[in-house]
Amino acid sequence: MKIGIVGSGYVGTTVAACLADFGHDVINVDVDESVVRRLNEGESPISEPGLDDLLDRHAGESLWATTDYEDLATADVVILALPTPANDDGSIDTAYVEAGAESLGAVLPDFESPPTVVVKSTVLPGTTEDVIRPALERESGLRAGEDFSVAVNPEFLREGSAVEDFRNPDKLVFGTADDRALDALEAVYAPLIEDVPVVRTGPREAAMIKYANNAFLATKVSLVNELGNICKEYGVDAYEVADAIGLDDRIGERFLRSGVGWGGSCFPKDLAALVAAARETGYEPALLQAAIDVNDRQPRRMLDLLDDHVDVEGERVAVLGLAFKPGTDDVRNSRAIPIIEGLQERGAEVIAYDPNRGAVDEMRERFPDVEYLASASPTLSGARAALVVTDWPAFADLDLEFDLMSGDVVIDGRRIIERRDGITYEGLTW
Repeated sequence: MKIGIVGSGYVGTTVAACLADFGHDVINVDVDESVVRRLNEGESPISEPGLDDLLDRHAGESLWATTDYEDLATADVVILALPTPANDDGSIDTAYVEAGAESLGAVLPDFESPPTVVVKSTVLPGTTEDVIRPALERESGLRAGEDFSVAVNPEFLREGSAVEDFRNPDKLVFGTADDRALDALEAVYAPLIEDVPVVRTGPREAAMIKYANNAFLATKVSLVNELGNICKEYGVDAYEVADAIGLDDRIGERFLRSGVGWGGSCFPKDLAALVAAARETGYEPALLQAAIDVNDRQPRRMLDLLDDHVDVEGERVAVLGLAFKPGTDDVRNSRAIPIIEGLQERGAEVIAYDPNRGAVDEMRERFPDVEYLASASPTLSGARAALVVTDWPAFADLDLEFDLMSGDVVIDGRRIIERRDGITYEGLTW
């Protein structure tokens, strides 16, 4: 099958590489010539485990990139995988996906056969019908449902495990309004359909499933963090409590690790968009807003624990972990951002380390006055206190490195450091 993908960011690149690995012929379109060049040379524009191997195997053969939308004319399916960032009020900015739809629409009349346009970008219910489909029709002069089909196929890829998530999803969601679009999606995902639950539904329902999925998970994490905060007040081990309630199959054991909270591009953006959209209808989503509020408080709680032990004004303070989660270079909405801001407000000299150099480079643009070092040992050396923000596996091996500190206070936001004599250890929620 010939598949076009518009957008070569995190989602577009991962989907392109994985579909090429399924045996499809894939064409990526991107406006950034440097990204196109890197893809054609087998280089990934993003940091994601397993992606470089796939690109090295398929780039230039079953996968190639271009800046020209006209190169999509032989495709059976075109996937829109463009960003939908948040506006200041929390609503989504559809400018990128609308521009992509307009550019695609301009070449739709040149397609060899009626294609199916698949919206994989995260958009609210109604956006496909009210924004994307009209843009395609307006620019092409064609009619959706007659001259081409439109479908919604949300992604559920986690940064740091996106390739594995694509190959072994917990579900596939096909939001279609006609049989041609449904048949196209089933052909795209033919290698998976026999073994994976498939949700066949309408476009609006498919769009909402993505938001509901992320809203539920983010709220679950915030609830566990709230319970963890209460546990700490009672001197109770929150992780033992979580292990016990996770045995209840109505709750489940996943997403029960309390800590400094969630970040990244998906949870913050999707919850904010859902809250903003709900308020537009006149409904006040109190529980979702509470989940956001709890998450926003967790970094402040971490700094309050630091204040209980030491005045950091003029002191060297180490921050371990800058990426929002291990296995990625993404610092969007990283919990390290409010932590560093809080330390600087307190007059601390901030020294930071992350095992991913891409995360360091991204954070350096935001905080150029922070000193970034190449490993944990020099970062901890001479520090009055240390705050562990990201649960990189390598941090679990730290031990004698803490003896290099001038102080002994370790505030652990991820329960990854072992308590021991010689350090004053504070877990965030235990």
